[in-house]
Amino acid sequence: MLALIILALPVSYKLADLEKISLNDTVRAGLPGQFIELPLGAVHYVLAGPEDGPTVVLVHGFSVPYYIWDENVEALTAAGFRVLRYDLYGRGFSDRPEGSYDLGFFASQLEGLLSALNIPGPVNLVGLSMGGPIIARFANDYPAQVRSLILIDPEVAPVSTQRIFPLNLPLVGEYFMAVYLAPVMLPKTQVDDFYEPENYPDWEAKYRVQLQYQGFRQAILATIRVQPEMDALGEFESVGSRDLPTLLIWGREDKTVSFDDIQQLVEVTPGIELHIIEEAGHIPQYERPEVINPLLVEFLRKANGLPTP
Repeated sequence: MLALIILALPVSYKLADLEKISLNDTVRAGLPGQFIELPLGAVHYVLAGPEDGPTVVLVHGFSVPYYIWDENVEALTAAGFRVLRYDLYGRGFSDRPEGSYDLGFFASQLEGLLSALNIPGPVNLVGLSMGGPIIARFANDYPAQVRSLILIDPEVAPVSTQRIFPLNLPLVGEYFMAVYLAPVMLPKTQVDDFYEPENYPDWEAKYRVQLQYQGFRQAILATIRVQPEMDALGEFESVGSRDLPTLLIWGREDKTVSFDDIQQLVEVTPGIELHIIEEAGHIPQYERPEVINPLLVEFLRKANGLPTP
């Protein structure tokens, strides 16, 4: 029986493998958005809005790529802001380079992207979920390049080694990621981020698009494995020690980030402006744009010294 199980492992691994396409120039030519080469690989991005407007950079979370901001870009560009959104390495249409996939890795990617696009600082950073500690790390590493921060349901609490077990085990983690987490669990649980998931029937299908490109599993697994080392609260505390305009938005029905997490963040970030959004889950900017967009525009106008209509 044991021998049969061992023989079945590679078969199940191959059957579950969704990564059939290698991201290359030919494939990218048929994809939306723009691409730019950085030292670690190509980055997929979309830049919109007036060239002379203050720059707002939208940084997505753990695994849902750039389309997570679809409901916000038009409102920001209409208000006169130049808006940059992009895919973190390993997600969406960006390359999947080898690396530690820690906060420093992602902060370096953002710095390289801004430099390659010749976007001068300071910029305004908006981070969702894991994007929150990423932009906090960027603000700590490159303080002169940041004008303001907006944190939307940011990741705060530490992740224990026990919580990611057995993904932290060599080979075991790779197998579990290939046969279950990537093809089944991750796509199906994305709707849990909504307060009313029934309103988004195509959400899983949108997410699955990125799963066909080689390297997605490796990147997600690499990110999971370094999470116990990530000190999000420490990054926020460092940011809080400076007089940096910071807006915090949290969905009341968030199942990922608790109110206790939000309270801890507020405590270490003096002067932070908190807005709690009713009837919204982990991605309120997508679920309640009619509430969120005016908050973003008002805060950004004030942070950039622009008149408020």
